[in-house]
Amino acid sequence: MLVKSTVMSLSWIPSESISGLLRRGFDLGISHYDDPPPDHLPDVATLHALRDADAFRFANVLAGWARFDDDDGSVLESGFDASSGLVMGSTTVRLAGLGATFRATSLPVRRAEPAVEGTSVHLVQTAGGRTGVPLPRPVPHPPFAVWQAPVVWTTLALTLHADGRAEMSLPGASAFPRHWLYGPDGRLTAKTGLTDQESWVAHSFGPRTPWGDQDSPALVTAAETELERQLSSVVMRGSAPPEVRRLPTGTVVTRQGDPGDEVYLLLDGVLAVEVDGRRLGELGPGAVLGERALLEGGVRTSTVVATTPVRLAVAAAASIDREALRALAAGHRRED
Repeated sequence: MLVKSTVMSLSWIPSESISGLLRRGFDLGISHYDDPPPDHLPDVATLHALRDADAFRFANVLAGWARFDDDDGSVLESGFDASSGLVMGSTTVRLAGLGATFRATSLPVRRAEPAVEGTSVHLVQTAGGRTGVPLPRPVPHPPFAVWQAPVVWTTLALTLHADGRAEMSLPGASAFPRHWLYGPDGRLTAKTGLTDQESWVAHSFGPRTPWGDQDSPALVTAAETELERQLSSVVMRGSAPPEVRRLPTGTVVTRQGDPGDEVYLLLDGVLAVEVDGRRLGELGPGAVLGERALLEGGVRTSTVVATTPVRLAVAAAASIDREALRALAAGHRRED
């Protein structure tokens, strides 16, 4: 039996992920932020069309195959498909109304030998590179000053099973930008929960990259619902810009039983949800929370705590359609 599958990561720069001197350049229009990618990438051709439209920074495509024995499911042979590899974007810089496009530098794709475990095979691939625009800066390691931009990458893993199943994971990634993961069905399934521009600028070069044999573990969270993605657009692109709050690890965002009249959109970081002292799960970027207090007597129904530094957009209840809030609340009854 032949089992084939393709999984992808797509990396992009949300507006809320940039700060400091880099943000000044973006806000002046020298470079650009990216709109959120689509929820569905049906094939590699769609990915290339997005690349041609300058809609993301880079993508890692891991396409693998394995042939299993029909009797006992043992692995006969396996490998990477020719479509596997890096899809690198370019950077357009605008000065004085003129635009110049810089081709990004692609680093060699790194692949581990397929690892056979009983009736499954495990494939791992790292892909990435750096922008063609230099970024001179001091760094805390030798040589203490660098000219080239930091390196970006993702490390994808794909496990193929004799029963036809395919599973993916993200064992490692650069701390910046945002990385979205698309499963074997082409649907958005997960995303990195935290972007850390400061750490990326300071450390992601030389030996502190997979090409120097040092990967960085990725904090991965489940993707939010389609309704939450729709509401996030309402929050961020409404008539009035939302207030954005930056909160440190350990901050209690809402406390069960307290009054509340705000809705929150989690822009970056991870939040833990607790009800009656019992942790029910974690929320990642794109999650919308706080709506149940607006619909159920103005009292918070859960305690939400920041498990990483977070950025939250705060929306007034009047800015969001009541029916959309009711639909969202129906899916957020986590205690059930």
